[in-house]
Amino acid sequence: MPDVVLRPAKASDAADIARILRAALAAFDWMPQMHTPDEDLRFVRHVLLAKQHVTVATVEGKIVGFVAVRNEWIEQLYLDPAWNGRGIGNRLLRHVTVGMTHVKLFCFQANKGARRFYEREGFVAEAFGEGSANEEGLPDMLYVRHNMPAAEANSLQG
Repeated sequence: MPDVVLRPAKASDAADIARILRAALAAFDWMPQMHTPDEDLRFVRHVLLAKQHVTVATVEGKIVGFVAVRNEWIEQLYLDPAWNGRGIGNRLLRHVTVGMTHVKLFCFQANKGARRFYEREGFVAEAFGEGSANEEGLPDMLYVRHNMPAAEANSLQG
Protein backbone atom coordinates (compact mmCIF):
# COMPACT_ATOMS: atom_id res chain seq x y z
CA MET A 1 0.00 0.00 0.00
CA PRO A 2 1.27 3.51 -0.74
CA ASP A 3 2.29 5.69 2.19
CA VAL A 4 -0.53 7.24 4.18
CA VAL A 5 0.14 10.78 5.39
CA LEU A 6 -1.89 12.33 8.21
CA ARG A 7 -2.09 16.11 8.35
CA PRO A 8 -4.33 18.86 9.70
CA ALA A 9 -7.19 19.72 7.36
CA LYS A 10 -7.16 23.02 5.50
CA ALA A 11 -10.09 25.10 4.27
CA SER A 12 -9.23 24.02 0.74
CA ASP A 13 -9.93 20.38 1.76
CA ALA A 14 -13.63 21.03 2.38
CA ALA A 15 -14.92 19.63 -0.93
CA ASP A 16 -12.88 16.43 -0.59
CA ILE A 17 -14.01 15.93 3.01
CA ALA A 18 -17.65 16.48 2.01
CA ARG A 19 -17.24 14.00 -0.85
CA ILE A 20 -15.87 11.35 1.51
CA LEU A 21 -18.62 12.00 4.07
CA ARG A 22 -21.29 11.59 1.40
CA ALA A 23 -19.72 8.45 -0.12
CA ALA A 24 -19.25 6.80 3.29
CA LEU A 25 -22.84 7.45 4.35
CA ALA A 26 -24.23 6.39 0.96
CA ALA A 27 -22.48 3.02 1.37
CA PHE A 28 -24.89 2.12 4.19
CA ASP A 29 -28.22 0.77 2.94
CA TRP A 30 -29.81 1.56 6.33
CA MET A 31 -28.76 5.23 6.36
CA PRO A 32 -31.38 7.75 5.20
CA GLN A 33 -30.12 10.45 2.82
CA MET A 34 -30.52 13.54 5.00
CA HIS A 35 -28.73 16.29 3.09
CA THR A 36 -27.84 17.48 -0.38
CA PRO A 37 -24.20 17.66 -1.51
CA ASP A 38 -24.31 21.45 -1.04
CA GLU A 39 -25.57 21.03 2.53
CA ASP A 40 -22.79 18.52 3.21
CA LEU A 41 -20.22 21.05 1.97
CA ARG A 42 -21.69 23.82 4.15
CA PHE A 43 -21.58 21.45 7.16
CA VAL A 44 -17.92 20.67 6.50
CA ARG A 45 -16.99 24.35 6.07
CA HIS A 46 -19.05 25.85 8.89
CA VAL A 47 -19.06 23.09 11.50
CA LEU A 48 -16.25 20.60 11.01
CA LEU A 49 -13.50 22.92 9.83
CA ALA A 50 -14.70 25.93 11.84
CA LYS A 51 -15.43 24.31 15.21
CA GLN A 52 -13.52 21.03 15.36
CA HIS A 53 -9.99 19.77 14.92
CA VAL A 54 -9.96 17.82 11.65
CA THR A 55 -7.17 15.52 10.49
CA VAL A 56 -7.12 14.07 6.99
CA ALA A 57 -5.44 10.94 5.71
CA THR A 58 -3.89 11.27 2.27
CA VAL A 59 -2.44 8.74 -0.16
CA GLU A 60 -0.32 10.18 -2.95
CA GLY A 61 -1.79 13.61 -2.17
CA LYS A 62 -5.44 12.48 -2.39
CA ILE A 63 -7.62 12.66 0.73
CA VAL A 64 -8.98 9.19 1.52
CA GLY A 65 -10.35 9.74 5.04
CA PHE A 66 -10.77 12.15 7.91
CA VAL A 67 -11.46 12.39 11.61
CA ALA A 68 -12.99 15.37 13.44
CA VAL A 69 -12.45 15.87 17.18
CA ARG A 70 -13.96 18.31 19.67
CA ASN A 71 -12.61 18.10 23.21
CA GLU A 72 -12.87 14.42 24.23
CA TRP A 73 -15.35 13.60 21.45
CA ILE A 74 -14.68 11.89 18.14
CA GLU A 75 -17.35 13.72 16.15
CA GLN A 76 -16.74 12.11 12.75
CA LEU A 77 -14.46 9.40 11.41
CA TYR A 78 -15.04 8.40 7.79
CA LEU A 79 -13.06 6.85 4.97
CA ASP A 80 -13.67 6.72 1.28
CA PRO A 81 -15.32 3.25 1.06
CA ALA A 82 -12.65 2.11 -1.42
CA TRP A 83 -10.06 2.55 1.35
CA ASN A 84 -11.80 0.64 4.16
CA GLY A 85 -9.96 -2.26 5.75
CA ARG A 86 -6.43 -0.94 5.19
CA GLY A 87 -5.65 0.37 8.69
CA ILE A 88 -6.24 4.03 7.85
CA GLY A 89 -9.12 4.47 10.30
CA ASN A 90 -6.97 2.91 13.01
CA ARG A 91 -4.13 5.35 12.25
CA LEU A 92 -6.48 8.35 12.28
CA LEU A 93 -8.06 7.27 15.58
CA ARG A 94 -4.75 6.62 17.30
CA HIS A 95 -3.27 9.87 15.99
CA VAL A 96 -6.01 12.08 17.42
CA THR A 97 -6.40 10.25 20.74
CA VAL A 98 -2.74 10.35 21.81
CA GLY A 99 -2.65 12.07 25.18
CA MET A 100 -6.42 11.92 25.76
CA THR A 101 -7.37 10.29 29.07
CA HIS A 102 -10.83 9.38 27.84
CA VAL A 103 -12.54 9.43 24.47
CA LYS A 104 -16.26 9.39 23.61
CA LEU A 105 -18.21 8.89 20.43
CA PHE A 106 -21.63 7.97 19.16
CA CYS A 107 -22.14 5.15 16.68
CA PHE A 108 -25.30 3.93 15.00
CA GLN A 109 -26.32 0.51 16.26
CA ALA A 110 -26.82 -0.64 12.66
CA ASN A 111 -23.18 0.16 11.79
CA LYS A 112 -21.78 -3.26 12.61
CA GLY A 113 -18.44 -2.62 10.92
CA ALA A 114 -17.81 0.55 12.94
CA ARG A 115 -18.92 -1.20 16.13
CA ARG A 116 -16.40 -4.02 15.56
CA PHE A 117 -13.70 -1.44 14.79
CA TYR A 118 -14.31 0.64 17.93
CA GLU A 119 -14.59 -2.42 20.16
CA ARG A 120 -11.26 -3.73 18.80
CA GLU A 121 -9.81 -0.32 19.67
CA GLY A 122 -10.89 -0.68 23.31
CA PHE A 123 -14.16 1.28 23.30
CA VAL A 124 -16.99 0.04 25.50
CA ALA A 125 -20.68 0.71 24.89
CA GLU A 126 -21.97 2.68 27.88
CA ALA A 127 -25.44 3.74 26.73
CA PHE A 128 -27.95 2.91 24.03
CA GLY A 129 -30.40 5.37 22.47
CA GLU A 130 -33.56 4.79 20.46
CA GLY A 131 -32.81 7.53 17.92
CA SER A 132 -34.56 10.55 19.40
CA ALA A 133 -31.25 12.36 19.98
CA ASN A 134 -30.00 12.28 16.37
CA GLU A 135 -31.41 13.80 13.19
CA GLU A 136 -31.49 10.45 11.39
CA GLY A 137 -33.86 8.98 14.01
CA LEU A 138 -31.74 5.82 14.17
CA PRO A 139 -30.87 3.85 17.31
CA ASP A 140 -27.38 4.76 18.45
CA MET A 141 -24.92 3.98 21.18
CA LEU A 142 -22.39 5.88 23.24
CA TYR A 143 -18.91 4.39 23.21
CA VAL A 144 -16.26 5.39 25.76
CA ARG A 145 -12.61 4.47 26.06
CA HIS A 146 -10.53 5.33 29.10
CA ASN A 147 -6.89 5.68 28.13
CA MET A 148 -3.95 5.27 30.44
CA PRO A 149 -2.09 8.56 30.84
CA ALA A 150 1.16 8.52 28.85
CA ALA A 151 3.35 8.93 31.95
CA GLU A 152 1.70 5.92 33.60
CA ALA A 153 2.01 3.80 30.44
CA ASN A 154 5.71 4.70 30.16
CA SER A 155 6.37 3.74 33.80
CA LEU A 156 4.79 0.31 33.21
CA GLN A 157 7.05 -0.31 30.22
CA GLY A 158 10.23 0.56 32.10
